[in-house]
Amino acid sequence: MADSMSAQDKLTLIKANLQEVLKEDIIEDVILRQNRPLKIYWGTATTGRPHCGYFVPMVKLAHFLKAGCTVKLLLADIHGFLDNLKAPIELVKFRAEYYRFVIVSLLKSLNVPIDRLVVVLGSSYQLSAEYTMDLYRLSSVVSEHDSKKAGSEVVKQVANPTLSGLIYPLMQTLDEQYLDADVQFGGVDQRKIFALASDALPKINYKERAHMMNPMVPGLSGGKMSSSDPDSKIDLLDPPHVVDKKLRKAHCAPKEVEGNGILSFVEYVLLAVDGLKNDRKGSFVIERRAAEDVEPLIYDDIATLKADYEADRVTPQLLKPAITKALIELLKPIQAEYEASPEWQDIANKAYPPSEVKKKEKKPKNLGTRFPGAKGGVEAKPDGHVEGKSKDQVNLGTDAEGAMKNLDIQSKAPS
Repeated sequence: MADSMSAQDKLTLIKANLQEVLKEDIIEDVILRQNRPLKIYWGTATTGRPHCGYFVPMVKLAHFLKAGCTVKLLLADIHGFLDNLKAPIELVKFRAEYYRFVIVSLLKSLNVPIDRLVVVLGSSYQLSAEYTMDLYRLSSVVSEHDSKKAGSEVVKQVANPTLSGLIYPLMQTLDEQYLDADVQFGGVDQRKIFALASDALPKINYKERAHMMNPMVPGLSGGKMSSSDPDSKIDLLDPPHVVDKKLRKAHCAPKEVEGNGILSFVEYVLLAVDGLKNDRKGSFVIERRAAEDVEPLIYDDIATLKADYEADRVTPQLLKPAITKALIELLKPIQAEYEASPEWQDIANKAYPPSEVKKKEKKPKNLGTRFPGAKGGVEAKPDGHVEGKSKDQVNLGTDAEGAMKNLDIQSKAPS
């Protein structure tokens, strides 16, 4: 596939739908002058369960693979642990394996060759003496301020941060060298780490790399799509009825294009995936109500769809069902592979064990101060008498005559 593409076509495909490219001349030098496959590194910290937002970087990885690039996929298990313990150390190994299953399945579903995909586990080299020494060297030329700033949009921010959050950006920088990459690819939220890498690596005598960034697709609730926020994302293994429910609730204001995660998903995933799977320009179909007896709306570019949405020709009521249908179809091969793989299912249970349901503790009922026993440890017996340290205060005896006497009823009776 890549052999039949010209160098310029490869460059066009590599840069398609990117938000920003830093040091583009490095990429052009490899493709146009060195005439060899571009080596691209993309890493993901193995923390929460991957969600449908992962289709965005996967589409780009598919573009890179189709263009003949070598793609090095870093399963950053140690990064996951360093990022405020997002991945408990005892689960790190299983989560890395789960991510491998998911990402390989995602790429296969996009109909691209994966023979140039190289999967690397971070801990396979990040614990070596050489890497550790280079990490010390890097820490001697990067200030605490610069490292903290670099990780501010990636590392979880807390009131009392640990030192691990400062190590995270340094390791991501050093990984460019140890993965022998020409380019590091990531979301635009990684830009500050990329800038740190460009500045710091030459200071320890390693070459500067190029950096490519894809846009961040808003989540279903309007903010960033996050593994830790179940309301902001759709899990890759969510069944159709759950997908439908989540998309019905998704934020999608009429006539608003900016910050609209639903439209962004069409732009960066559905149109791109349709093009990859069918080896042509992608299209997106919106069925209209059967009662209207009209042809469906077919879009092959996002600009026209956005214009129609702003003009209210396409409404959320039309858009959401179309996306639901397309996404369910997109998830089918991934979910079918999961259902057919006992190994994947076993890893899923180990990586994300079901949380224990805590039983509700029964609270003792407050029966009031007039309840026998409320005055301090007294207990009523079947024959009517009471026992306990305060029994003299509440005991009326065991017969009517004794009870009347204790209650002083006779003395209070009317004459």
